[in-house]
Amino acid sequence: MRTLRHEGPLIIGGGLAGLSAALEAAPAPVLVATPATLLEACASAWAQGGMAAALAEDDTSGLHAVDTVAAGAGLVELERARALTDAARETIDWLDRLGAPFDREADGHYHLSREAAHSRARVARVGGDGAGRAILSALVTAVRASPHVVLWEDARLTGLVRDADGRVRGAILTRGERRVRVIAPAVILATGGIGGLYGRTTTPAALQGAGMALAWQVGAEILDPEFVQFHPTAIRLTTAGPDSDLVSPLPLATEALRGEGARLVDREGRFLLGDGDSADLAPRDQVARAVHAAEMDGRGACLDATQAIGAAFPTAFPAVYAACMRMGLDPRHQPIPVVAAAHYHMGGIAADADGRTTVEGLYAVGECAATGVHGANRLASNSLLEAAAFGRRAGRMARTETLPGPSPLIEITGTGLPETELTRLRELMDRHVGVVRDAAGLTTALAELAAIEARHPDALPVVAATLVVRAALAREESRGGHYRADYPDTLAEARHSRVVRDADEVPQPLLAAE
Repeated sequence: MRTLRHEGPLIIGGGLAGLSAALEAAPAPVLVATPATLLEACASAWAQGGMAAALAEDDTSGLHAVDTVAAGAGLVELERARALTDAARETIDWLDRLGAPFDREADGHYHLSREAAHSRARVARVGGDGAGRAILSALVTAVRASPHVVLWEDARLTGLVRDADGRVRGAILTRGERRVRVIAPAVILATGGIGGLYGRTTTPAALQGAGMALAWQVGAEILDPEFVQFHPTAIRLTTAGPDSDLVSPLPLATEALRGEGARLVDREGRFLLGDGDSADLAPRDQVARAVHAAEMDGRGACLDATQAIGAAFPTAFPAVYAACMRMGLDPRHQPIPVVAAAHYHMGGIAADADGRTTVEGLYAVGECAATGVHGANRLASNSLLEAAAFGRRAGRMARTETLPGPSPLIEITGTGLPETELTRLRELMDRHVGVVRDAAGLTTALAELAAIEARHPDALPVVAATLVVRAALAREESRGGHYRADYPDTLAEARHSRVVRDADEVPQPLLAAE
């Protein structure tokens, strides 16, 4: 295996968080490794709603922080939330200068939408429902033009390298048939979430929690892995029943549609969450459970935008319109069938606002990180904001890192799963670790994951899924995105789940000193 010594940050992932870190790490040399060409297989590029920021005259970053804390159901760290919301306006202005084409009003101000659990209209959009790809495209252009950045667009993360003292010193990357050991003063994981562990997901199927699994294996703390957000309005391509075949990943009907007045109804046209004007803008966990319940009892769920959007669909929400038309449904005249699907992982690798994890030399940004700003139920459109704002901070911090002297090294590596086993794992997660959970289902999931692990002991998707299931079984309450049918109440005291690998489980040094 070839060994490469790199003198600056090594960034794993080419989404909004990773590229923001890469730009801000200048003038340090940066190596960005991603398994596919930039803009492909990346959740950031699929985001529709936009980026939240207090940009209106009647809004403040303090109010934005209050909404963030309220949505997080007791587990948001206020100081981190303020750090995020205080940076929101400057972050959007930075992206604007890079060329992100945010929608504007006639007077030049940002066009703002209101989404679930926001007390103000504060979501800056692009092209109605194309924010993620448009924003990321601006960063891709900037990164490709930056002389301090080298891109490997064919490199898959398969391991981390640490020394005898526990410091991360690099990563193992697979490029085609070749494996490369990259030694670097800082490794920034921007590997995305865990949506690919579910069959019903709105995210790229390749995102299977490899970063979280490897971070745990090298001793990093994992925070609140049980909290998975299920988007209530993934577009269902068939309405034959709860066990019918679904195309995955599922196209998304952005929450901004409900912000513009679209309503959730059953097949008979009855409101799912009541007839109040703001009923459908409740926090996502509540809306997802209502959609899930309608599916389970046979009523079905639809998003009716025929009156609120109607003829404006092709220009106001072109991505949603195109997805519907591809399936033979015209949303101008027909309600859109929807289901709840895995959408965002609030938990992940514990990290501070600068991306630093509990392991020296290892950083985590974006969806793979748990920075304390999302808690148990992420506030809509805070994810792109966090990716850019905290990604930039991580880049600035990581560029100051230097490697200590030579030390014996440990390689910790993992593999993927064969397609048949991955399909089985996804079925387990959909059935037992979805919108509604209970002890019986979670226990079944753990036993079957153990059986898969016995057949594939180095499989990173099994490690990631097991972290989620164990924490979900241990949390005997319902809070935010984690709902236990056997423990429906929320405990008075909100406590984080903190998972760290036992020290005696960590492999001993296997390699010569670096």
